[in-house]
Amino acid sequence: MKTCYQTTLGILAVAVGLTSVLASEKAVTMKDLPAAVQRTVQEQSKGATIRGFSKELENGKTVYEVKTKVNGHGKDVSMDASGAVIEVEEEVALESIPAAAQAAIKKAAGSGQITKVEKVSAGNQTAYEAHLRKDGKRSEVKVSGDGRLLPAD
Repeated sequence: MKTCYQTTLGILAVAVGLTSVLASEKAVTMKDLPAAVQRTVQEQSKGATIRGFSKELENGKTVYEVKTKVNGHGKDVSMDASGAVIEVEEEVALESIPAAAQAAIKKAAGSGQITKVEKVSAGNQTAYEAHLRKDGKRSEVKVSGDGRLLPAD
């Protein structure tokens, strides 16, 4: 009985944690963005269709994100309040990334399905994030260009 109670408490704690993380991201409109962020959005979304904006608190700092569609694939750009680009996530074909990264992602997927691959650029660092599905469960794996597993964000 004690393990059932502990399991229930564990599930409840995870659910509460997820709710608080999800609740921190808030949809906003262009007019809600600071002027500097609006300028960066205009620069970063040239030739793209804007799908939406969000604002959230990450490590005590406000982060803004614009979700776009460029040439049929997703591209999300995160910025700080000054409009500086923090990170760009752009959907790419698995075949377009370095061979070592492809191999690491395929190994992580195993018999599962790779549903999406994104190139993640932050500063001068580039990584590749794959969305996986196996036995009805979704997961993500993040790897470097040379195939090293990286901690998930």
